[in-house]
Parts: sequence; C-alpha cells; structure tokens
Amino acid sequence: MGGGEQKLRRDVSKDVRSRRQMTTATRQEVLSLYRSIFRLSRKWQAASGQMEDTMEEKHYMLNEARTLFRKNKNLTDTDLIKQCIDECKARIEIGLHYQIPYPRPIHLPPMGLTPLRGRGLRTQEKLRKLSKPVYLKSHDEVS
Repeated sequence: MGGGEQKLRRDVSKDVRSRRQMTTATRQEVLSLYRSIFRLSRKWQAASGQMEDTMEEKHYMLNEARTLFRKNKNLTDTDLIKQCIDECKARIEIGLHYQIPYPRPIHLPPMGLTPLRGRGLRTQEKLRKLSKPVYLKSHDEVS
C-alpha cells in the first residue's frame, strides 16, 4: 500500500469522524428545540385569554411539532436539516413575538409575479417558492 492510499484513508476517516460529531451536535440542537416547544406549550396563554382558545392553541403547537419532527426524522442532508432548524427557530420567535402559534400568512397576489407568456407559469411557481418565508416552508406540506 502506497503512502498516497494511507493518506487518503486517514482523510476519509477524519471526514467521517467530523461528520459524526457534527450530527451529534445537530441532534442535540434538534432535541433541544423539540423540548423547548413542549415547555413553551405548557406555559402558553392565548391572546384572547379564553381557556378554550388556550387549549386549542396548545393542542395545535404540540400536534404541529410532533408531525413536523416525525416527518423530518430521517433527513440526512445537512443543508435540509439546517433549513428545518432555522424554520423551527423562526416559528418559535414569531409565535412569542405575536402571541400566536400559527404561522403568519404571506401576502402575494395569486398570479402577479410575472406576466404569463409561454413558460411564465413555471417561472411564477419558482418565484413564489423562492419568495416564501423560512417559517412557512413546511406549512403547506403538513396542512
């Protein structure tokens, strides 16, 4: 075995170890977010002050968290995992700031992004997807 092959094996094993460490840190971050959502739901009070609204919002928060976390539990792509983590953090911050657990809607005209010519519809769909805020990426998939 030549020196080049040994160096390549060391580099590969080092890369595998660093990925493993990164996924451990990512796993801890995801579990921490999951726990924080459950803690938040325990303390949650509806803006209306009504007990029925509070219970409905708590139930929504817990079901949404369970559904999204279960849906994404098998993700392995680090970029997709990072996007999901960013979405979760954004939704928590928006919920705390506006005192609503539901994602805030975006207001775009239904077909007003590009003129419809030939490939306009595909272009419009692509622009709409790109313009969607981070906190709404998974909302349409689950709802």
